[in-house]
Amino acid sequence: MRAVRFHSYGTPDVLVVEDAPEPHAGGGSVRIRVHATSVNPIDVLLRAGHLVQFLPLPLPAIPGRDAVGIVDEVGPDVTDTQVGDVVFGLGGISDTTAEFAVLTAWSSVPPGWSTAEAAAAGLASATAAGALEALGDLDGRTLLIEGASGAVGSAAAAFALAAGATVIGTGRESNHPYLEALGVLPTVYGPGLAERVGILAPRGVDAALHSAPSSSLPDLLGIVGDPSRVVTVIDDQGAARLGLRKIDARNDSTLLRYAAALGQEGLYTPRVDHELSLVDIVTAHTLAEEGSGKVVITQP
Repeated sequence: MRAVRFHSYGTPDVLVVEDAPEPHAGGGSVRIRVHATSVNPIDVLLRAGHLVQFLPLPLPAIPGRDAVGIVDEVGPDVTDTQVGDVVFGLGGISDTTAEFAVLTAWSSVPPGWSTAEAAAAGLASATAAGALEALGDLDGRTLLIEGASGAVGSAAAAFALAAGATVIGTGRESNHPYLEALGVLPTVYGPGLAERVGILAPRGVDAALHSAPSSSLPDLLGIVGDPSRVVTVIDDQGAARLGLRKIDARNDSTLLRYAAALGQEGLYTPRVDHELSLVDIVTAHTLAEEGSGKVVITQP
């Protein structure tokens, strides 16, 4: 099969498109013929070698954590999915940017999503749903999201709003119209956050989600006042230092089906900022590394 691989850690230039062995569905999994994948922060970190001490990859490695496509193999114990179904989901730590990928968590694609949107949904929605799950019932409460215009932040905003929360979200001023369209009360990030949030939420903030690579965790804790009500999906060290929870995405089909159900109702549309082809994989990783928004890679 054709796949993107890297034979050594490094800059985006180490990525090449070449032939690679095909994977096959085993127990509790399905194989898809991939239509599109997305580039997530972990893909960039793994390719650059920044996580080699914690998550060493056998090289050459295929990047990618999520994908969308048509099921062409079904594992022996899978009963709710069949060949020909269109699904999005999660593969292994790094293995989906290829002609075929094996998913161990997946969901049907809502009819209102484009292929690119479905490709962008897997890791972002699983991360967001898992983080909000850790915060408990948000109905009638106020949630502050640091980085609400990003892929994870916007998913979390949609899920929290659907759960009955008031959502305040930080983002660049250029993203404020996008946040307002979601139903989020926007503000900028950086110094003075507590004062700005205090104006938007005079009765206080009940919970906070740190979903952007910023140094704002102490500010979020100060605003909420309770470490059990603040979670991060970014900062392991900050979470340990402040006694907060760091939430990692898990391969759980229930989380993906929840995202798809909200998509079916028109309450969640995954964010896509750039859509490139497989031959542009170096550019795709460069854009992701620069923080230029959510990048999706489509295949013929």
